[in-house]
Amino acid sequence: MFTGIIEQVGVIARTTENEGNLTVTIQPARMWADVELGESIAVNGTCLTVTTWDAAGFTVDLSRETLAKTAPHWREGTKVNLERAMTAQARFGGHVVSGHVDGVGEILRVDAQPGAYTMTVRAAPHLARYLVPKGSVTVDGVSLTVVDAGGPAGSRADLRPDEFTLWLVPHTLEVTTLHTWAAGTKVNLEADQMAKYVERLILMRDWEAGQRVEGSEGLKSEGSKGRIEGAGFSSDSQMLGPSDSPIVEGGVL
Repeated sequence: MFTGIIEQVGVIARTTENEGNLTVTIQPARMWADVELGESIAVNGTCLTVTTWDAAGFTVDLSRETLAKTAPHWREGTKVNLERAMTAQARFGGHVVSGHVDGVGEILRVDAQPGAYTMTVRAAPHLARYLVPKGSVTVDGVSLTVVDAGGPAGSRADLRPDEFTLWLVPHTLEVTTLHTWAAGTKVNLEADQMAKYVERLILMRDWEAGQRVEGSEGLKSEGSKGRIEGAGFSSDSQMLGPSDSPIVEGGVL
């Protein structure tokens, strides 16, 4: 588990491909002295497992599924945001971040203003429902606040439902890779974990209520079926989970 507060920036020093998978060696600006084999480090928001390490850096493995579900950052020379897993003793400065990337977004516009940058981002369509003005979103591993969002629950009529804006202060730009973003940059997005839990609870409540009323043959009410399938779930008697569940390092959600 992470908080979205970046500890330092590293650089991808070496990549080795093996049957579609990728082994990546990362050199932090300052290598941690207490890194342990098997610990989790978020690299641009992707939770990865340390397989080897030395005084200069550490190595992680990425499966082909992870490569397909994340932004194309995995090239030698690319700078990446790094965060080690949170501890119970540390201050919780960001929000709950799992390191399981939900989708890839794209930077649409970057507007430099005195003392800050405003950025407009387009999310993967299935993430639009989690974008709430003043809510949290993780972008390339950085915990950020959504300023405005489009759509029915949004705050800006000129934005599409899958678009949102960010306001970045100089400190955030200085200690992360965000100052390198430009129009067209692809970024990893993770929606707020709490919003996903709430959505799941509501869907399960409706599904279970339908099962009790209509029997064990499954949901037959078109109204209930429409609500559930419209949110990306199966209305069969067995819940299959979201149809667009992300594949993440360490397992399939």
